[in-house]
Amino acid sequence: MRLTSKEAAFLRGLGQKLKPQLHLGRLGLTPTVCAALEALFQTQELVKVRALKSAGESIRQLAARLAEETGAALVGAVGRTFVVYRPNPELDDPLRLPRRVRPTDAAGRDVAAGASQE
Repeated sequence: MRLTSKEAAFLRGLGQKLKPQLHLGRLGLTPTVCAALEALFQTQELVKVRALKSAGESIRQLAARLAEETGAALVGAVGRTFVVYRPNPELDDPLRLPRRVRPTDAAGRDVAAGASQE
């Protein structure tokens, strides 16, 4: 899942207010950690994760692997803490991301719509 820079900035702002809900220990990324994150994604879309220094690999690598294995997007990482996002339309009040801007040509016409009409 890919986020635009505007979406990532919006989600980083929301993530700053969160407390870490998932902690990674010295074993690093295990199937149990992935299962715990999946359980968290059932009730929320934005999850803050904190890793111990003894978690093994770099925080960016760990965060990217965790996001990839759970189908989430890495929003940002600072120090040993990172935030991941995965939309869940089944929630009562899902997060509303900023609107994506569709590409336009020099005349201001929607490029994506023009290609599908031909």
